[in-house]
Amino acid sequence: MKVAIISGSVYGTAEEVARHAASLLNAAGFETSYNPRASLADLQAFGPEAFLAVTSTTGMGELPDNVQPLYFAIRDQLPAAWRGLPGAVIALGDASYGDTFCGGGELMRELFGELGIREVLPMLRLDASESVNPEADAEPWLAELVGALKG
Repeated sequence: MKVAIISGSVYGTAEEVARHAASLLNAAGFETSYNPRASLADLQAFGPEAFLAVTSTTGMGELPDNVQPLYFAIRDQLPAAWRGLPGAVIALGDASYGDTFCGGGELMRELFGELGIREVLPMLRLDASESVNPEADAEPWLAELVGALKG
């Protein structure tokens, strides 16, 4: 199964989690595509059969600048070929920001919903105020994702 990984990162932590997720998915036998600068055309050329979004949150609950062009391109075109595919989201944030905590992840979940991508696991929320090693903190959830995608 081909898994496209989309990431949005301000300081690089979400990219590190996305890279770690790609290595774990590859080790589990999946083919992954992870390019933090991917365009919609790049994703479509890969021919994804599942999606994983890993994003931090910035500003007032927005997506980081580096993923916004891809997010808006997907939202504007809503590729019909992705309807019904499995997907999941890892959101990074800081709970001290209250209402906007993991807002970037919520935006990706909403986009996946508009695309008709099936959420196979509840969104993982990684809290920067509690997490010293978000890559390791994501591992149990990623193991569940592997099981859900193979199921």
